[in-house]
Amino acid sequence: MPALAHRRAVLLMLASAAFFVANVLLVRALGVLGSANVWLIAVARFVVGLAMIGAVYRREFQPRHLFRNRKLIERGVIGGAGVYLTYLTIVKLGAGRATFIGNTYVIWAAFLAAWMLHEKLRASVLSGGVAALVGLALLTNAFSVASPPGIYDLLAVVASLMSAHVVVTIRQLHDTEHTSTIFAAQCVYGLLLCTVPAVQTFTPLGPLAWTVLIVASVCAGAGQLTMTRAFRDLPVAEGSLIQILVPLGIALGGFAFFGEHFTPLELLGAALILAGTAFTALRPDAKPIPPENE
Repeated sequence: MPALAHRRAVLLMLASAAFFVANVLLVRALGVLGSANVWLIAVARFVVGLAMIGAVYRREFQPRHLFRNRKLIERGVIGGAGVYLTYLTIVKLGAGRATFIGNTYVIWAAFLAAWMLHEKLRASVLSGGVAALVGLALLTNAFSVASPPGIYDLLAVVASLMSAHVVVTIRQLHDTEHTSTIFAAQCVYGLLLCTVPAVQTFTPLGPLAWTVLIVASVCAGAGQLTMTRAFRDLPVAEGSLIQILVPLGIALGGFAFFGEHFTPLELLGAALILAGTAFTALRPDAKPIPPENE
C-alpha cells in the first residue's frame, strides 16, 4: 500500500504540473486571440475555484471563517491581487519569461519565513537565493543599457513577492484552517477585487475564447487540488522537484506554440532561476510551497 500510495501521489503531482502548464499557456492563447481581458480571466479563475471547493470539500469548507479571521482576509486580498498581476504579466511578457520571474517566489518565501516565522536561514537558501537573483537579473536584462527591464518585469517581481507573502501566511493558517477555506479566501476576495473592473471592461467573447477561458480556469483549480492531495503521500523534496518542472514546461510551450524565444544570456538566467529555486525548495527542512500563479 505505501508503494501504491506513493505511485499515485507521483502521478497526481505530475498531473498537477501539467494542469498548471496548460493554464498558463491557455491564458497566453487568449492574448493571441485578442480576448485577454485579465480582469475577466481572474474572475473566471475564482468562480471555477469556488465551484471546485464546493464539489470536493463541501463538508470541510468553513465560509464564515473567511470574514472573521484576519489572516484569511490578508491571504485573500494579497493572493487575489497576485493572481491578477500574474496573468497580466503572462499576457504582456510572454508565458516563459513571466513564469520564470514568478518562480522566484520560492526564494522570497524562504527569506520571509526566516523573518516572519523565525525559520533558520540555512546556507542552501542563501546559495539558491544568490543563483536565482543573478538569473533574474540576466533574464530581465537588468545590466543592459539598451534594453533595461520594463514595467511588466517589475510587476512580475511584485507578483512573485506577493506570492511569497501568501505562502508564509498559508503556513500560519494551516494550524487552524482547512486547505479548502484557505484556498477559498483567495477566490472570494479576488472576486471582490476583480468583479467590478471585469464588468466595466467587458467586451463580448466568441465561443472559442469562452471555451479557452473556462478550460484554463478548470486547469488552474484542478492543478491546485491535485497538488494538495499529492502532498499527503509525497515527500516535500520529491513534490517540489516535480513542481519546478512547471516553468520549464511553460517555456517550451511558449517556444513551440507562440514563437517565444530567449537570448543566450536570458537562457542562462532562466537556468540559474531553476537551479536556485530547486536548491532552495529541496533543502531537507523545506515545507510544501504551493504555487499561487497557476
